[in-house]
Amino acid sequence: MLSVLFITFPFFALVACGFVATWRGVLPQAAIPGLNAFVLYFALPCMLFRFGAQTPIAQLLDAQVTAVYLLCACVMVAATVVLTRRRLGWSDAAFGALVATFPNTGFMGVPMLVALLGAQSAGPVIVTMAIDMVITTSACIALSRLDAAGAHGAAVALRGAFKGMVSNPMPWSIALGGLASALGWSLPGPVDKTVAMLAAAASPVALFTIGAVLARSQMNSHERVAARDYVPIALAKLLVHPLLVWAVGSAAMALGLPLGREAFVILVLLAALPSASNVSLLTERFGAHSGRVARIILVSTTLAFLSFSAAVALMI
Repeated sequence: MLSVLFITFPFFALVACGFVATWRGVLPQAAIPGLNAFVLYFALPCMLFRFGAQTPIAQLLDAQVTAVYLLCACVMVAATVVLTRRRLGWSDAAFGALVATFPNTGFMGVPMLVALLGAQSAGPVIVTMAIDMVITTSACIALSRLDAAGAHGAAVALRGAFKGMVSNPMPWSIALGGLASALGWSLPGPVDKTVAMLAAAASPVALFTIGAVLARSQMNSHERVAARDYVPIALAKLLVHPLLVWAVGSAAMALGLPLGREAFVILVLLAALPSASNVSLLTERFGAHSGRVARIILVSTTLAFLSFSAAVALMI
């Protein structure tokens, strides 16, 4: 366990650095959108493109990984909505389901799992990112609109989700990387070096930015939120989600489905990650309770230092 903590500590330490820098005013809040833009539009897409291009196309189209992860995502979303909708309404229940299901794969999972397991982990990681960004997010946004007056609420939400997906550079970088892998393309030397430099910056800047975003959400939130509205969701993300993936993956292998042990371990560890920080931006955009979601993200990220490290120690 101690050796695992030595590996995971730097990642969470960078998150803590971003949090403290923002909380103490060393990093102005006005600078955070710039950090987000750099990670979202430059560094992370370059990292995902390189991983996609260097990963065999068969791993990027792994039906078993897709089936196991997608089934678990559907169960998590459905269970969370059913258990919380009557008390919170469709909007907050849907975004609570999203934050309970969507791990922080891009900003935290990619660099951490590559450090732990090597570049071969990129295939399942990219598959799960595509599912969460395209399917899980779109479904939860559509569910959140069911409170809206008028029968067209969900349809409008789906169109908005589709527009957001199209404008998000990460799915495009994944698709281009997969195309490069399938066709055996490689970038010209100087361009490849530029992309590699941007990709190398993704991990530290993304982790620092997570901390900055979490600090900003706490500093700007003046809403009182009952612990029962965010602590159970954070614990569900860190405990229920990975246990569900472990159970479904184990059952799939017991039934003879060709889900490899390595892919199984990666899926469980991805599910054990804390909640994705970008969900708080979606809650603000669609008018849900952003303070509640911010607290879920903060609690899950804080507790994940121990819970994720324990998952790594158990699975590897």
